[in-house]
Amino acid sequence: MGLERKMFRGMFSAGEVVRLKQPCFTSGRLFEPGKYNADELPDIAFDMGLVDHLPPVKGNCSENLNVQNPPDQNLED
Repeated sequence: MGLERKMFRGMFSAGEVVRLKQPCFTSGRLFEPGKYNADELPDIAFDMGLVDHLPPVKGNCSENLNVQNPPDQNLED
């Protein structure tokens, strides 16, 4: 028997972009697999383990949506 990985909403920050691995059906909406902000998805998607962190992006790429740009520094000082 395999190990179960328990997921919950608290593992993700509110503005973090996450990956929904499978369709998630709620009484009011169907969430298709894809990228969402963590605060857009229902709690059941996290409880069922349908949500995962995005894999890290290698290199200098603007597609990494979870990295915040550091503030510009003045190099003249």
